Amino acid sequence: MPSKNCYNLFPSQSAADPELRVTVTAPARLHMGFLDLGGSLGRKFGSIGVGINEITTRLTLVRFPRLVAEGPDADRAVAAAEKFARASGQSCPALIRIDQIIPGHAGLGSGTQMGLAVGIGLARLYGLNLSVRDIAPLMERGARSGIGIAVFESGGLVVDGGRGERTIIPPVLSRLDMPEAWRFILILDERDQGLHGAAEIEAFRALPIFPAETAARLCHELLMRGLPAVAEGDIESFGAAISELQRAVGDHFAPAQGGRFASGKVRDALAYLASRGAVGIGQSSWGPTGFCLIEGAERAEMLLAELKSRFGDQSGLRFLIGTARNRGAEVTVERPHRAAG
Repeated sequence: MPSKNCYNLFPSQSAADPELRVTVTAPARLHMGFLDLGGSLGRKFGSIGVGINEITTRLTLVRFPRLVAEGPDADRAVAAAEKFARASGQSCPALIRIDQIIPGHAGLGSGTQMGLAVGIGLARLYGLNLSVRDIAPLMERGARSGIGIAVFESGGLVVDGGRGERTIIPPVLSRLDMPEAWRFILILDERDQGLHGAAEIEAFRALPIFPAETAARLCHELLMRGLPAVAEGDIESFGAAISELQRAVGDHFAPAQGGRFASGKVRDALAYLASRGAVGIGQSSWGPTGFCLIEGAERAEMLLAELKSRFGDQSGLRFLIGTARNRGAEVTVERPHRAAG
């Protein structure tokens, strides 16, 4: 059931209008690391992450006599729509046309963004007064990290507070706009996948206990170096904080993913970028996507060209420049114009 005090991010439309067309564009997110995997204070996980403009899931929904999806990841969209119908108790048949998708199992939040895009699309199509944070638990999102939900909701650099005993969705503790001049270089290994599903659950279960002193150090790094650096536009200090967090979490995950990075090719490309002055070196979630930060578009383009020249012959790697998305998902509701009779 929706919460009594829901934040209605996208206003609902009249359920009586059968000619609505709803289009949703949901951004990928970089999950830049966990803060406390041990939960020694009663809250587990806690995360930092950011939305990315250049990789999105985009879909359009119209009413239809039955539930149908067309395009890439159509089966996943149908499964999300069926889950929404079961959890909300609403019959919401629709035709879902998928124009583009976030790559699956790459550490970019594809499952959460698809689930939220389908859920908010159906809610707007059928006039259901549900917010993003009402829909997320219906779609079973936010079991560990709340970054994907927060990025869908408002974009920006987000820190969430992890999960306590009564947490439904991890609360947002901080949300900052990222400086416009900063650029990410993203490295995708299209022949590899990060842990997901049952394997991911088992990996979390089998990992050793995360030391409380490490969690304290990472929280100190983030609160007293990383976040102030974003507010003041200091890319070097922010990058140092993220790299420190990534080293600690990557080493903790190493037994499950075969090293600090899931992909050796991504690791090598990031090491080269670090030698050329990139900061904030890391892997998003379980990877295999890697990332780093560069100051300025021109410098980023130069390093991207070097990267392609040096590593472009390695089959399966893809490189691109990303910009932080300082706004949430886009949801448009249209009524197609009828021809005059």
